[in-house]
Amino acid sequence: MPAAIRPWALPLRAPTLLILLWALLAPVPARCVELVFNYPIAVGGPIARLIDEMAAEFERENPGIRVRPVHAGSYNDTLAKSLTALRAGQGPHLAVLLASDVFSLVDEDAIVAIEDLVRTDDDRAWLEGFIPALMSNGRAAGKTWSIPFQRSTVVLYWNKDAFRQAGLDPEAPPETWDEMVEAARRLVLRDAAGRVQRWGVQVPSSAFPYALFQCFAEQAGARLVDEDGLRTFLDTPEATRALQFWVDLSRRHAVHPPGIVDWGTAPADFLLGKVAMTWVTTGNLAHVAANARFPFGVAMLPADMRRGSVPGGGNLYVFRNASPRERDAALRFARFLTAPERAAQWSIDTGYIAVSEAAWRTERMRAHLAANPAAAVARDQLRHVRAEFSTHDNQRVAKALNDAIQSALTGARAPAEALAAAQREAERLLRPHRR
Repeated sequence: MPAAIRPWALPLRAPTLLILLWALLAPVPARCVELVFNYPIAVGGPIARLIDEMAAEFERENPGIRVRPVHAGSYNDTLAKSLTALRAGQGPHLAVLLASDVFSLVDEDAIVAIEDLVRTDDDRAWLEGFIPALMSNGRAAGKTWSIPFQRSTVVLYWNKDAFRQAGLDPEAPPETWDEMVEAARRLVLRDAAGRVQRWGVQVPSSAFPYALFQCFAEQAGARLVDEDGLRTFLDTPEATRALQFWVDLSRRHAVHPPGIVDWGTAPADFLLGKVAMTWVTTGNLAHVAANARFPFGVAMLPADMRRGSVPGGGNLYVFRNASPRERDAALRFARFLTAPERAAQWSIDTGYIAVSEAAWRTERMRAHLAANPAAAVARDQLRHVRAEFSTHDNQRVAKALNDAIQSALTGARAPAEALAAAQREAERLLRPHRR
């Protein structure tokens, strides 16, 4: 039997040889970069759809990059899922997380500094173009770790029809705590049996009670934490006065619902006419505007010693598990999301604050402000904000403060006692970080 013919021993014809040589020498196309992008949904409105649309638009403009948006639940859920995946070696490449989580993410070695990603003068100009007040939570240990994306301040919404019915000027929202209490008394509506049909004012106290408390505290002249996130000042006379006022809205003045008010239903309560005034984020502005069946106004929060609110919401973080190519792609996507025209449209569609001065100067934003002056309130209120409450071990410190606030609002503890307990717990948690 003849020996088996070995194919590689056969003589190659010239055309076949040329094809093989061409295949070997031809450049190999670069593999597509895929970015996993975790983001939360914290307010009403079409946020998920808008995110998906922006990701699809980015892919069309950048055919070598794929973005896989992952709606990971609330902010806390998104943080937990992102860190769990990272520890398993499967973390996201980019995520929207609370701006106030910066110290905890640095301590976890979960993220990379944005300065380490920029390469060009154009990159550096982009990084320097954000509104300074919105960058206040992005820095730690001398570096910038995140950039603002879906940011907001807490503002006052008021029902103009309810004001008119109560004999109040529908174009004059309260400017001070005393004015808010007086207006709220007149706005409470009861039925013949004395049951409340409409409350005068409502401030949500679930999910992020520390943020709403910071609004009261800033107005009372309190400072709750230092810039390094290492020391808290939760039981000062000013902070105690702030929490006492919040408690008094319900227990003393009877103008506010008792107990805990749910963050998620607060806008709906306002839209349904269950409350005449509410403190909620500007991230709900587009949702309220699209669904309100009555004229409403938006104003800065009322002042005590001073005006004050909180620059809350989410920043964009790049995770350390990303390869160099993935980090470059993440930076490109971050720049895409925050480009002036797109940031302006995102603000118009959602109510979140356009994050750069350039976005506020675009023609589409100027046209929007001309038709909707209320959209400028959040931007203007940034003059009266301090960085959002943020510490090392932020989740546990914030929980201690949240528990204290809620225990006071439910009557389980006096405000001074509750805040003293929170301060002791915060001191215990932060002491190791000061070594």
